[in-house]
Amino acid sequence: MAGVTAPAMATPPDLILGASPSDDVVAMAQPDPGQAIAALPEIVKRIMERSGIPGLAVAVVHNNQVVFRQGFGVREVGKAEPVDEDTVFMLASLSKSLTASLIATQITQGRVSWADPVVQHLPKFQLKDAYVTQNATIGDFMAHRTGLPFAAGDALEDLGYDRDYILGKLHLLDLNPFRSSYAYANFGTTTAGQAVAAAAGQPYEALLEKDLFLPLGMTASSARYEDYLARRNRASLHALTKGDFKPLYERNPNAQAPAGGVSSNIKDMSQWLKFLLANGKFEGKTIASQEALVPAMSIQTITNQVATDISRPSAYGFGFDYGIEANGRTTINHSGAFLLGTGTHFRIVPSADLGIIVLTNASPVGAAEAIAAEFIDLVSYGEARRDWYAGYNHVLSGMFDPVGDLVGKAPPTEPKAALPLNQYTGLFNNNYFGPARIQLNEGKLQITLGPTPQVYPLTHWDGNTFAMKPFSENEPAGSISSVKFHTENGTITGFTVNYLDRYQQGNWTKQQEN
Repeated sequence: MAGVTAPAMATPPDLILGASPSDDVVAMAQPDPGQAIAALPEIVKRIMERSGIPGLAVAVVHNNQVVFRQGFGVREVGKAEPVDEDTVFMLASLSKSLTASLIATQITQGRVSWADPVVQHLPKFQLKDAYVTQNATIGDFMAHRTGLPFAAGDALEDLGYDRDYILGKLHLLDLNPFRSSYAYANFGTTTAGQAVAAAAGQPYEALLEKDLFLPLGMTASSARYEDYLARRNRASLHALTKGDFKPLYERNPNAQAPAGGVSSNIKDMSQWLKFLLANGKFEGKTIASQEALVPAMSIQTITNQVATDISRPSAYGFGFDYGIEANGRTTINHSGAFLLGTGTHFRIVPSADLGIIVLTNASPVGAAEAIAAEFIDLVSYGEARRDWYAGYNHVLSGMFDPVGDLVGKAPPTEPKAALPLNQYTGLFNNNYFGPARIQLNEGKLQITLGPTPQVYPLTHWDGNTFAMKPFSENEPAGSISSVKFHTENGTITGFTVNYLDRYQQGNWTKQQEN
């Protein structure tokens, strides 16, 4: 997922090189999806009623044919326009699988390989470790195994910084073990996308359109937010607020476009499913070679170690989740989620030549995943194996948890006094997050962050500690964080913003006045 980074929930390709014939599930009887397709409208309506999401679109591809494609509900709550096959949705992290597909086209054209070090194409790019900088490959970044920490760079995007600024600050972050750890990071995928675009000598957005979207006839798809806004038939974002979905916010994902910035409709995404299931071919023409595409949909890093000797692991490829069903068939999938109002999911079963994709215009509550999982269950087993909506909803509910060290706490009943408020004001420096300004506004302190800028009131909490209430893609409603001012000999020297200090980057130092 993008924007909001959430635990990979999918289960997805079968590519064990040198596997014996007995391991090949293609020899199994091919399932007939007819019953499941007939049941799909009722599955969708039931889960829409249960979740309350206002609109979605679903498509199913089988044996290179679109066998189901339909819109449900409305584009925006309170308006009559229905979701149809042409309605454009924001895809969020499902964009990562599209970027992987694009990279496969570039490998096919001889421009790059999964094993290319990123610095071969982005010579100024740096991480904190010199060895990792020189050796981390396009594949490493796509598989989230470079050592970049979870959600690296996301807070910078929340504050309004652009792609170049964010990628230029990743070298300040401490790294996890290279190639032996997994941490989902939108700006890892974005780094890979930028490297491939540089190798092609084109902006990422233009390259994606020219070498993936146009060959697949995906004329309504784009990685530019302004193109999404220009579509008359587009689904509004709906955020979950006090139990209801409301069209309250906008979400500009241009900074992380390769990881979460694509918008598309169900017609276009049906074409892409055909491409995946045909191992890179479309209408008889090779868009990406099987040798280039299949590694992306194969195990590259383990995301969840098994808990028992009968558990099945989950894994990640180069932009795709990978899993093994109880019947032995492998599945490939990915979800996308913006807390501010979109949830998407696709799932393919290559050995059954079957795929489903679900696009919704609501915060990620598990509806898209549940529809796909129940459909695949009906095809595979003739019945749903569990209550998928309850399961996915429970897992995703953690994304709505407020952040900050003051969540759930009451201010002290007898707080220590603050200094005179004008002593806290001034300009402060931070090498990662950039400058911040503390100033008085109508007798109250406020903090200004980011290039936009974003202004937050500060409320006195205790002594030199104040409280702020951030809100963005990764800081849900109810978040409340301390801003602790540091003193030396009674003079303010800096401050720490708790919710921004995940990677020990949340300290600002007061700028010396001339």
